[in-house]
Amino acid sequence: MNYGEIKNYDIANGSGVRVTLFVSGCTNRCEGCFQPQTWDFCFGKPFTEDTENEILEMLAPSYINGLTLLGGEPFEPENQRVLLPFMRRVKEKYPDKDIWVFSGFTYDELMLDGTHCRCECTDEMLALADVLVDGRFVLSLKDISLQFRGSSNQRIIDLGLTRKNGAITLWKG
Repeated sequence: MNYGEIKNYDIANGSGVRVTLFVSGCTNRCEGCFQPQTWDFCFGKPFTEDTENEILEMLAPSYINGLTLLGGEPFEPENQRVLLPFMRRVKEKYPDKDIWVFSGFTYDELMLDGTHCRCECTDEMLALADVLVDGRFVLSLKDISLQFRGSSNQRIIDLGLTRKNGAITLWKG
């Protein structure tokens, strides 16, 4: 897997101060995407063990609330296979920090067998994530006043409460 950028001290892609990893590769290719260069799976740099260790160090300060994964598309199957072991490391080292994942795929697509985005890693990735911002960016629904999302069809899902309630539960902030 490649990545396009790592942001430290990010306040735009989740609650609090975060470390954000922009992965490369996306088959959704939403019209009006703010990072179309990340559609290319070869864009950027290889995501290596050194990259993982660098991010783990960035997460260390107590004022860092957590990690955000976006892209590109974290739930492309080839990206999931790399991100899942990394997410395990993050949760093991920092159990009190949260993980947000932004995906153009909906929660329903991620849960449905036979969809492009569902693979052997999907359930565990969703189990390790705390918040999922789901849904493709829709240019005609673009709304710059929305918190942590670009278009009004996208949802911010509290995955912990969703698991507990057995139904999609939106994040309240």
